[in-house]
Amino acid sequence: MTSLITRAAYLLYGLVCYLIFFATFLYAIGFVGNWWQAFGWTGELFRSMDVGGPRASLGQAMLIDALLLGLFAVQHSVMARAGFKRIWTRIVPQPVERSTYVLAASLCLALLFWQWRPIGTTVIWNASGGPLEAVLIGLSLVGFLIVTLATYLIDHFELFGLSQVWAAFRGLNARPLEFRTPLLYRAVRHPIYFGFIIAFWATPIMTLGHLVFAAATTAYMLIAIQFEERDLVHSYGDVYRAYRRRVRMLLPLPKPGHR
Repeated sequence: MTSLITRAAYLLYGLVCYLIFFATFLYAIGFVGNWWQAFGWTGELFRSMDVGGPRASLGQAMLIDALLLGLFAVQHSVMARAGFKRIWTRIVPQPVERSTYVLAASLCLALLFWQWRPIGTTVIWNASGGPLEAVLIGLSLVGFLIVTLATYLIDHFELFGLSQVWAAFRGLNARPLEFRTPLLYRAVRHPIYFGFIIAFWATPIMTLGHLVFAAATTAYMLIAIQFEERDLVHSYGDVYRAYRRRVRMLLPLPKPGHR
């Protein structure tokens, strides 16, 4: 039986990892939308997609930003795979495995925010100053809202490691997640990714840097879905295969024959 001190340490560690994630997620909203400056918040602590951060030539900026995005993509996908988890939990205790994953992802994002280089001054489109600006800003916020809601619909606290450390603190084994398709999951199989795509692409001012970020993250999500669905089929078998036939991956439209 794990000692009370160890179980309390697991719980404290999980809470700290969650708070770091929460702060990173809030920062991401301001970073993607270039909103810190709109609030009058300036300085090294408030960097955005197109404002602040170290300066670099176009080539250097493209290379560094690609490496930062690639680091997050590799961490986010590799650490989520079952094979990696089997090896990883020989080093990291099982109750804090998910919290450690959340911490690693948050630190990769924090590094991206810190080292991101604005890419040139080219503007792809500019809808500021008119009613379309408010629509696009609203859509971006709705995207982040969809992401948040989707995590709670399945199990927000399990997804971010809190359920596991709380169960360990109580001396219990974390219960496995049942396969459920509540609300948004009846419209699309991956509402979290769907929300991020909306949040990243809905912007009144699409700069070259923002375009690179949105395109790269969308490409990553489309690839990541393939790995995730392979794991889901392995875990849930025909139940997930039937769900995949019935519900579209990202577009909230009915499939032919499944209305």
